Amino acid sequence: MVSFRASSPRGRIVVFALTVLGTALIAAAPTPEGLSIRGQYAIATTFFAASLWVTGAFPLAVTALSIPFVLTTFGVYAELDAALVGFADHLIFLFVAGFMLANALQKYDIDRRIALYLMARMGSSPRRLVLAVMLATAFLSMWVSNTATAAMMTPIALGVLAQVVGEQGVAAASGGAAGSGSPDAAPDGGAGSTGESTTTDGAPTGDGATAGIATDDGFTNIQVSMLLGTAYAASVGGVGTLIGTPPNAVLASQLNEILGYEIGFAQWLAIGIPVVVVTLPLVWALLVYVLYPPRVENVSDARQQAARYLEEEGALDPRGRRVAYIFAATAGLWVLGGLDTFLGGYLPDAVRVTVFGGEGLSLFGVEGHQGVLYYVMVGLAAVPALVLADTMEWDELVDIDWGVILLFGGGIALAGGLADTGATEWIADSVFGSLTGAPIVLVVGAVVLLVIFLTEVTSNTATSTVIVPILIGLGSAFAATLGLAEVEAAIFLATSGAIAASFAFALPVATPPNAIVFGSGYLEQRQMMRAGVVLNVLMTLVLTGLIWLLYQFVWPSVLF
Repeated sequence: MVSFRASSPRGRIVVFALTVLGTALIAAAPTPEGLSIRGQYAIATTFFAASLWVTGAFPLAVTALSIPFVLTTFGVYAELDAALVGFADHLIFLFVAGFMLANALQKYDIDRRIALYLMARMGSSPRRLVLAVMLATAFLSMWVSNTATAAMMTPIALGVLAQVVGEQGVAAASGGAAGSGSPDAAPDGGAGSTGESTTTDGAPTGDGATAGIATDDGFTNIQVSMLLGTAYAASVGGVGTLIGTPPNAVLASQLNEILGYEIGFAQWLAIGIPVVVVTLPLVWALLVYVLYPPRVENVSDARQQAARYLEEEGALDPRGRRVAYIFAATAGLWVLGGLDTFLGGYLPDAVRVTVFGGEGLSLFGVEGHQGVLYYVMVGLAAVPALVLADTMEWDELVDIDWGVILLFGGGIALAGGLADTGATEWIADSVFGSLTGAPIVLVVGAVVLLVIFLTEVTSNTATSTVIVPILIGLGSAFAATLGLAEVEAAIFLATSGAIAASFAFALPVATPPNAIVFGSGYLEQRQMMRAGVVLNVLMTLVLTGLIWLLYQFVWPSVLF
């Protein structure tokens, strides 16, 4: 008997057929009052894309590529060129450049060195060792995709953990995959016993290296807390910068597509960094003090192992140092480009226009300039800099996740179709109209809870791609409630939703980092569920309060 799965050939055909049927029914239904026929077709296209994204019948990028075809077939756009414009959006090239820069960091193991350095310096206790891993993961996730960061940090964490729980215990739990203690060993085993004896209260017995720290599932508390901490830190850290996680990119691109509004790199730092600073310590504290407190005292071996790994890396060669300089310069210029308000007044007008952008006369004698410090310009400049510095070849640069890039393009095309036909406003009024006039805290809480729930059952990228345009459409309905102009209300609500999309912790499917650590073989789903459900509830409350505070004291001067 053939089992049904959306990713199997049979399951894919069934899901696709049902999706096409549902799309046709929506398109053929009587047009609701207040919605144009093209808006109805845009909603039908949204159903088509969302169904395939949620079920995973097709890869996300394949579904994204189908969006311009469906939009043009329905006549939402009269010409295919208009439906394809989203794939050439300038923000897409920021992420192309960001991914290529991340490839350079990974080629020379710069990201790995940062992680090992923090672990060797901070890992003086089991809780601080977990914190060191989480801090390293969160920092790297701001600059390298959270998927790549989690994939890199998981084997490093396992290799260091081998020194805490003992080579024999880790090998037993994983089928020996990480038994060598190498940070590059990929675990491929599943649940199992550590093979060590424990007392009922978790105290060590005998001389077994892992005695007394195994949970009922055969995994130790420090294993579970560190691996969950790695996944959660990758997701939380990605909120910190505009290039840190796909939901941030989805927000930026769709605000630009629908409202013509640009979020600068420095602007996002003022939004994302406070979220990371507040939530990351809470996630760590809950894991290591409440849910899975480590039951070992001595982690000196793990700290020494991290130091040994770092020593084995050796000093950066000249090419690696040049990559580090280019990365530092790029990040610095990204921040500097957002300081026009503070620095622009001290520069001659022509210099200010050329450097920061504006409508006046530039140094080149032409009216208007994007500004050489515009963050997309800076990102694009980093790519030839890597080549000129003799650090990267083209085949190394081009080895990026083009599927994510295509997904961004499809999301922009879908958002444009919904916005151009007025469908976003209609959906927003229909779904959230009952909250009109409600207190702002209730509105934010409803948005955060909805996004976290949706993200648990589908990827955060797909969730944000579908929900952000709807939240933008809510601007007109909630402007009075929020005490903002319609555009400002739309930015506020959409930003709240995009942030929440990185805080789904309960299921492996919710985010790529969750899936990566779950696939290591050192976690059971119920362990992730236990931590994730508690964190989802806590983060819903924390994010609601934090976003309200930021809205009161920070965002007015940053976003509006």
